[in-house]
Amino acid sequence: MTDLAGSGPIASLWRHPVKGFTPERLGGVALTPGAFFPCDRLYAIEDGPSGFDPVTPAWLSKQKFTVLAKIAEVARIRTAYDEVTTVLTAVAPDRPRFAGALGEPAGRTAFGAWLAEGLGELASGPLRVVQAPGHRFTDHPRGYVSIVNLASVRDLAERIGRPVDPLRFRANVYVDGWAPWIENAAVGSRVRLGEATAEVFSPIVRCMATHVDPATGERDIDLVGALHHHYGHLHCGIYVSVVAGGAVTEGDPATLAAD
Repeated sequence: MTDLAGSGPIASLWRHPVKGFTPERLGGVALTPGAFFPCDRLYAIEDGPSGFDPVTPAWLSKQKFTVLAKIAEVARIRTAYDEVTTVLTAVAPDRPRFAGALGEPAGRTAFGAWLAEGLGELASGPLRVVQAPGHRFTDHPRGYVSIVNLASVRDLAERIGRPVDPLRFRANVYVDGWAPWIENAAVGSRVRLGEATAEVFSPIVRCMATHVDPATGERDIDLVGALHHHYGHLHCGIYVSVVAGGAVTEGDPATLAAD
């Protein structure tokens, strides 16, 4: 555990309704004890048979799905999700616009077919939109809420000598004002996010998804190799579990402390 580690503003809040696809910025959210970040990783696109059972949903490796670590071109597809109607819209270069309700079987089937036509041989097998009430397709079995320290991202960028878009790390919460990499020593500590309080339970181990430029869909930086070379670890960010709920708004303070 750490003593008072840092305090600064929440720079931005993001949800990822469909695993691997476009992040969506939010002005504020309500966090609930023991719950996932709202409207985050509700759906995933099965890339070939994954073994996912919606009746008894269980955590599966990201490699079972169409994610950036496998198919960088997914970043070129821009999606937007309406949580009230469950309608997802998607656009991609040289493709017709898609719109369908992922809350309905027909909408999920249609989106899988639209993706399959666009991705072609880049996909390993049949594409199927999967979901289950209450289940989230996070990279960690307990990946309730993810936080990235922008100072750490800037430090990494300075080490490699080129800009690094923080959205490569696909976090829910981006904070500023903390010392670089202080979060790596924070497991067991509490973090105050606006009116909510959470406990840090794991650093986030990074994968090849971070190599992909979220704007272009190109693999252009070996960030996994850079993390190992410059720091001797593969961590960037932390997972937290909400222990006291409340409203969290962009600009609210984010304070990392031992209690």
